[in-house]
Amino acid sequence: MGLDENEAEVCNGKDDACQMWTLCTHAYYDLAHVSPVVFLFLLKECYFYGTCKATAKFRALQHQVFLVLHNDPKPGPAIFVVQCLYLSPLFENHSQGFTHLMISALRRFLKRSTTSEDSLEVKDSAAHLLIDIIRGKICHDEKIVMKVLEIVDVKLTNIENAMCQIKKKHDLSCGTAIEFVEQYIFQLVESQLYMQAVTLIEHFSIRHYGQSLLLDMIQKNQFNAAEKWATFMGRPMLFILVEEFIERNMLKNAYETIQKNNLKQDFPEVYKRCKESSLKYLAEKGCWDVAEARTNNDRQLMEYLVYLAMEAGYAEKVNELCDRYSIDRFPDVKVPETSIQQGRYLNLNELLVEDIIWVDEVEGLLDATSHIEDFKVVGVDCEWKPNYEKGSKPNKVSIMQIASEKMAFIFDLIKLHREAPDVLDNCLTRILLSPRILKLGYNFQCDMKQLARSYEELKCFKNYEMLLDIQNIFKEARGGLAGLAEKVLGASLNKTRRNSNWEQRPLTPNQLEYAALDAVVLVHIFHHLPVQGHDKFEWKSCIVSHPEKTKKSKKYVPKVEETEIGTNKH
Repeated sequence: MGLDENEAEVCNGKDDACQMWTLCTHAYYDLAHVSPVVFLFLLKECYFYGTCKATAKFRALQHQVFLVLHNDPKPGPAIFVVQCLYLSPLFENHSQGFTHLMISALRRFLKRSTTSEDSLEVKDSAAHLLIDIIRGKICHDEKIVMKVLEIVDVKLTNIENAMCQIKKKHDLSCGTAIEFVEQYIFQLVESQLYMQAVTLIEHFSIRHYGQSLLLDMIQKNQFNAAEKWATFMGRPMLFILVEEFIERNMLKNAYETIQKNNLKQDFPEVYKRCKESSLKYLAEKGCWDVAEARTNNDRQLMEYLVYLAMEAGYAEKVNELCDRYSIDRFPDVKVPETSIQQGRYLNLNELLVEDIIWVDEVEGLLDATSHIEDFKVVGVDCEWKPNYEKGSKPNKVSIMQIASEKMAFIFDLIKLHREAPDVLDNCLTRILLSPRILKLGYNFQCDMKQLARSYEELKCFKNYEMLLDIQNIFKEARGGLAGLAEKVLGASLNKTRRNSNWEQRPLTPNQLEYAALDAVVLVHIFHHLPVQGHDKFEWKSCIVSHPEKTKKSKKYVPKVEETEIGTNKH
């Protein structure tokens, strides 16, 4: 039996370790004459000689045990493993690891093996092990009991058979199998090990536990165990569970239970409240596309989503939804308690922004670059279309905003990259690598990584000079850039358009304003930094650079004076 990649990893290139591994592997060639205690001893030797991390050792040894279970252990692979479980507690500190390793290898073996083994004998043997564990004769925890039950599928009849053997051998009277199991379940409940107790109740189809068990689990916040048990007991208990969730205002749990168990018709109002709560949460996060999909074309829910967009001041989303779903007017409905509370938001007029310039042609790109090179401080941000598919790659960055205190340039990266990649690369390199321009961002190093992934062939997004991340100065601020703006400038940013479609052309006026504000506000926040006295911010020490031919970012104190870039403004 040769070494595969996992086994070689355990050896880790050490000759003495590989020699021991070879010796152990050779002994595993024929398990017909290898006892469980010798098998575990060899397993321990393999573990001790491995020099890699514990997780890698576990996987490699699990694979090795899976392989050797094919090598004719007596009286059969499953019973052989059960016998090993009797002995694994002798290995003290390694007992739990070896036990889980053996069980996981057996599970994999039984799923893939075509060899036959006396099922009754295996189950009786496993039942005997479980009885000894529960009685405290063998030191294993309740998790091992659950795993053995799952893998071997031990039934009450198997426990009864094992108990009869114990009675005959030791001349004991230990009751019936059902009494034995119920006593163990009682102990688990008393120890608040509810999931293990419910697993046993479900496995052995014990149905005489009442509502008090459900309420006890909910009271102890064991909601997964409560739902598992209620699902096993049926609709009446599920109704009680949903009602308990509602009483505790746990709408998400109630909704999930209703969904999983097809109880929508039984709780129509609750289902609606849960859906509305979910839509409200998504709307507050700006995930309008996801919220729209969650309505499932339900007319009432779609009207509620239109209402949320209207409350958020998202006029273009209101018009978009009304046009798409033929909603002629906003429905005359009572204002729900869950409506979005709109605060005071910053706007371009309040910040005295003079112009927003859309850049999507080469001539405009060159002109914008010349203007930006005259600025001493700029705010930088970017936007891309959200991708809600779990595990999928983010969409390409669509636009990049570079703004001074009074003017914002919005670059159409998609179009400029398609039509003039070299010019785009040169212009943005001039800006991002300029030591004379202080670039302000909010978590912008993450944005730079996204830009570099989106436009891999461009050099401009791989290097930068003089980047100051505002969040590193206001580390205690909460709520992202919007929260920081509210703290420093007295008003927040309306983030409802954050997750809009940034690839549509043309962008709406509201999208342009949103994008411009995200860059402009950085400059205004920066100008509110105190420059003298005991509250002075050491912002210069937070500036980072990642210049060409430098692998790691470096922090340094630049030679520019605060007054050069206007930080004495308030």
